[in-house]
Amino acid sequence: MTETRGTATELRRKPKQERSRERIDAILSTTMRLIGEKGIDAVTMKEVGLLAGGPIATVYHYFPNKSAILAMLYERFSEVSRARLTAIIADLSRVDDVIGAADRLLDDYYERVASDPAIQDLQNAIQADKALQNLDIAETRRQANMFYDQVAPLLDPDRREQFGRIVFLIFQLAGGVVRLALTQDEKEGRKTIEDYRSIIHIQLRLFL
Repeated sequence: MTETRGTATELRRKPKQERSRERIDAILSTTMRLIGEKGIDAVTMKEVGLLAGGPIATVYHYFPNKSAILAMLYERFSEVSRARLTAIIADLSRVDDVIGAADRLLDDYYERVASDPAIQDLQNAIQADKALQNLDIAETRRQANMFYDQVAPLLDPDRREQFGRIVFLIFQLAGGVVRLALTQDEKEGRKTIEDYRSIIHIQLRLFL
């Protein structure tokens, strides 16, 4: 895949009309469906163009390559993730609420990825592309900071910096743990998630 520069989700051309936005949505939804059906490696730009209702030139009109499509799919997944994270931590106002919120975040992420093969394949592809992997790390830091900003005021000021580092590690490692769990049978995968949950509890309790 071609390394992207600047923001990996930049379109080649910005949609100025509703029709253009609908075309982009069709390209993205078609790509996601094909990923779920046959895996990312088997999906071609030509096939996406044809099944999205237009010639391949229309796809290239907006996206220079498949990496650019994946980047925008990932950004949309991340937008939903941030919205769900915001909802989960919105009422977090006491130290006693922190571990419960962390549990809900882990369960929500695991269930979202486990329920959709296309998301699983997308997540794996992100890790195989350096530019997209950097995008993933930046997004993880953004979401970890959201959690930190909600919890830090409840903590001893002298320990907030260390807490921020631990939260980032918890968020970053969660992706790998979930990917591992999904390669295992259901029983073993659940044990993997529960083991990671125990690690999260131990780490968070050091600050609570």
